[in-house]
Amino acid sequence: MAKRIDISGLSAYYGSHRAIDDISMSVEPRSVTAFIGPSGCGKSTFLRTLNRMHEVTPGGRVEGKVMLDNEDLYGSDVDPVSVRRTIGMVFQRPNPFPTMSVYENVAAGLKLNGTYKKAELDDVVEKSLRGANLWNEVKDRMNKPGSGLSGGQQQRLCIARAIAVEPQVLLMDEPCSALDPISTLAIEDLVGQLKSDYTIVIVTHNMQQAARVSDRTAFFNLAAVGQPGKLVEVDETERIFSNPSVQATEDYISGRFG
Repeated sequence: MAKRIDISGLSAYYGSHRAIDDISMSVEPRSVTAFIGPSGCGKSTFLRTLNRMHEVTPGGRVEGKVMLDNEDLYGSDVDPVSVRRTIGMVFQRPNPFPTMSVYENVAAGLKLNGTYKKAELDDVVEKSLRGANLWNEVKDRMNKPGSGLSGGQQQRLCIARAIAVEPQVLLMDEPCSALDPISTLAIEDLVGQLKSDYTIVIVTHNMQQAARVSDRTAFFNLAAVGQPGKLVEVDETERIFSNPSVQATEDYISGRFG
């Protein structure tokens, strides 16, 4: 069941450096929210706070609240590993496990969660690969290394691996930046299909991609180099691209900076 995310007063640090400052916004269930903004404004850092990946970085810490429906993800009794199971992540560069087959890549998270029955694994692996629009391309090479696939196929394999454990939220950190245009369109089409089951947040530097795939867009900026990134505005994507409320958003979208 896709879930809603509510963020309030969130700041993230690397040691004493504040990377993002006092961000409050909501992410609707079964929708795609895009984060846009110039390099260094904290988009990826903010994304990583949503599934507690930020604190894995040495010196990484967070202030503020991230609520998944009614659960405080930073509550003292919350296991970060269970958060990362509930909120899956797809990274900038495809990162299939290099020594594992296509099948083993998708099944890896299931086995970590205690599923070992072959019939059960077979069902979920096929369902996940179909969900990632990859099944027809790999069904005859399930025992070949995942690293032998093309870049676009590897990224869809990583998406299949992420959705196999049935997360409620899927985070994507520039998932197309290392891909060719045809693979990029395949991923974008897939994002459009997945939002019927998942809450999706995507970081992208590609304005056209944000306009194509997202329902809502959040624009981040920083006042000066070395200053923390801030959320400037968030709204329906059509509004952000046609009639933003803040001049800086319009300047960025029209290419005047960034």
